[in-house]
Amino acid sequence: MENTFLTSSIKQFEYYKSLGDKTFNQLTNQDLHWQLHEHHNSISIIVKHIVGNMLSRWTNFLTEDGEKEWRHRDSEFIDTYKTKSDLIESWNKGWNCLFDALKPLKNEDLERIIYIRNQGHTVTEAINRQLAHYSYHIGQIVLIGTIIKKENWQSLSIPKGDSIKYNTDKFSKDKGRRHFTDDL
Repeated sequence: MENTFLTSSIKQFEYYKSLGDKTFNQLTNQDLHWQLHEHHNSISIIVKHIVGNMLSRWTNFLTEDGEKEWRHRDSEFIDTYKTKSDLIESWNKGWNCLFDALKPLKNEDLERIIYIRNQGHTVTEAINRQLAHYSYHIGQIVLIGTIIKKENWQSLSIPKGDSIKYNTDKFSKDKGRRHFTDDL
């Protein structure tokens, strides 16, 4: 029997990755380094933090603590990406690490205990923790993108004023079990 939690979690992670991808597509390298002021993180810094977290959490996910000794979290908040392609390559490396850890999981793995900073989590709890963490930061990335692009921003969801059209389309289809990202 297919595990809907694992399938749904993977689809949710893919959805949030796509929001980041679609944001990067609208921005220049200069935009990725823009900061509202010196105490705010740029998109580049947020990406560096997400990637550092992903590599630490998902490398040897079931057998090692999720906070690796080789991770230097504080250095994730120093902007070092030189080009947009460097940022995207790193972003994809983090996501590949995550998906390589999640996709082989089986139902029986969900109640296994893994550790993050010596705190025990079931695999289910760890997945939920990271899904919430990444969606929080990707929301920041999208918000910064909208601030930079202003009226030139291409909406990543239902554009303002299009809710009736969107719902009409959805309700014109037969009821059925599907994930909301299937149509994206």
